[in-house]
Amino acid sequence: MSALLLFVMLTACAASPQDLSGKMFTFPQETNTASVKLNVSTHNLNAVTVCLRSFTDLQRAHSLFSLATPSSNNGFLIFKESAADTIDFHVNDHKVQYVALRYELNTWHSVCSTWDADSGLGQLWFNGQPLAKKYLGGSQISKPIVVLGQEQDSYAGSFDTKQSFTGMMADVHMWNYILSPCEIQNYVDNLNFTPGNVLNWKALTFDVTGRVLIEDRQMTCH
Repeated sequence: MSALLLFVMLTACAASPQDLSGKMFTFPQETNTASVKLNVSTHNLNAVTVCLRSFTDLQRAHSLFSLATPSSNNGFLIFKESAADTIDFHVNDHKVQYVALRYELNTWHSVCSTWDADSGLGQLWFNGQPLAKKYLGGSQISKPIVVLGQEQDSYAGSFDTKQSFTGMMADVHMWNYILSPCEIQNYVDNLNFTPGNVLNWKALTFDVTGRVLIEDRQMTCH
């Protein structure tokens, strides 16, 4: 009965925008099915900022944010490598790598990535620390599909258990422009910031597949 109620609750969540303030998605099991598809409010992107928070004990490679297009499986991908302290950032199948990040397990991390088609430059921010800008190319991102919990090896599919995310994820926002450094810092510090105009955690429309729970976010007591 409880499993049925959970299924009904999660199905209802997809029907209209939900305010997930103070909530998190929990991915408790390694599978090639458990995922959350986020409904994107635009079909073409010439600039992107994505911010999210994640908590995991995974030491293997796993996806943090997977956006695919009909022509690019890695349209905008934030991917934690198995090598300690290494994150790959992909735009339209072009990849750059960031190392020496002090990616500790079993703690919340804030990750933001930005990219602009005019310059082709991308940048990763890790726990509020800006890292070097790197060239990723300037082609428009079109007809995006965004999935949390899995890495798309085809458009909306071809998930691999060994690239899946387990743990908790929260505060996922996406903008169709580059956020200023001050706005990114405000996000990291949980201060007032402009919510995403493409994906907004406070008004999120999504579809859940498999065992994914919506829970109150665990906060550190002082």
